[in-house]
Amino acid sequence: MGGVSFLSTLPSFTNINNRQQHLTLSSSHRSVLIRCCKTDPQVSDNTLSFHRRDVLKLAGTAVGMELIGNGFINHVDDAQAADLNQRRQRSEFQSKIKLTLSKAVKAKPELVPSLLTLALNDAMTYDKATKSGGANGSIRFSSEISRAENAGLSDGLALIEEAKKEIDSFSKGGPISYADLIQLAGQAAVKATFLASAIRKCGGNEEKGNLLYTAYGSSGQWGLFDRQFGRSDATEADPEGRIPLWGKATVQEMKDKFIAVGLGPRQLAVMSAFLGPDQAATEELLASDPQVAPWVQKYQRSRETVSQTDYEVDLITALTKLSGLGQQINYEAYTYPVERINLSKLKL
Repeated sequence: MGGVSFLSTLPSFTNINNRQQHLTLSSSHRSVLIRCCKTDPQVSDNTLSFHRRDVLKLAGTAVGMELIGNGFINHVDDAQAADLNQRRQRSEFQSKIKLTLSKAVKAKPELVPSLLTLALNDAMTYDKATKSGGANGSIRFSSEISRAENAGLSDGLALIEEAKKEIDSFSKGGPISYADLIQLAGQAAVKATFLASAIRKCGGNEEKGNLLYTAYGSSGQWGLFDRQFGRSDATEADPEGRIPLWGKATVQEMKDKFIAVGLGPRQLAVMSAFLGPDQAATEELLASDPQVAPWVQKYQRSRETVSQTDYEVDLITALTKLSGLGQQINYEAYTYPVERINLSKLKL
């Protein structure tokens, strides 16, 4: 049966006034009058009154019939299947990346502070006025990693370079961007600190610490961060002068920088571990500021609890926002075509 064309219904709807124009339908039984207006109590028995929404429903039905008749629904199914396939590909690739980074961080736990600051400094070059910089992997360039604010981060970058070689070797959808890898390495470093804290609370028992983190940890809070997967790499170093020397900056200078990229005193406090290798010393400095001090104390208390929920959730939230600065995520990144199976050639 041929499809019903929606276009064929359009002439019937042109130049219709509220109470003056009528549509007449005839059948073998009787003629009826369709009124495209409000219900009129004076309408005779052989007149059917329709609201405009009723007519639009009929039009919608005609559209649906035409789409089915032309095979459009099959194309929608194909698109949905492709979308699901791409999500599966990205998820599987990301899981392998995380496993690679987790092993690398576990092998060199001393590089955790470096990886945290790398993720921070790569993103903190974002400038709201020019919408330039951000989490774009520019810190990999020698002219940027060699700057004073990035002193001591080369070993962390070397770990990322080694991980990239392994990841690119098993990627089916092209090489991973430095922008993605630097932020994912920051995530791996954060998770390592969470797990290390759980192990300490279990008296150093690694097995019990893993169980504690699995039961009470914040693994389920990473969803939005994980969806920000598909960052683009910068092609040159970001401009100088956008990152403070965290070890020498005043609290006001740190606050100003966090505020400039859309964060604030709360995020500054929760990301204290990103500002240098000595978190306790950094927090002592931050606590001297009346705006930051309440947040520092809140997170210190939270870290003393079994689950340290407030600290972990707020840190994940802050890192998620930081890692998206200056980026338009490509949600098709790292996907690849899958060969269709020709069922007609299968031998049953």
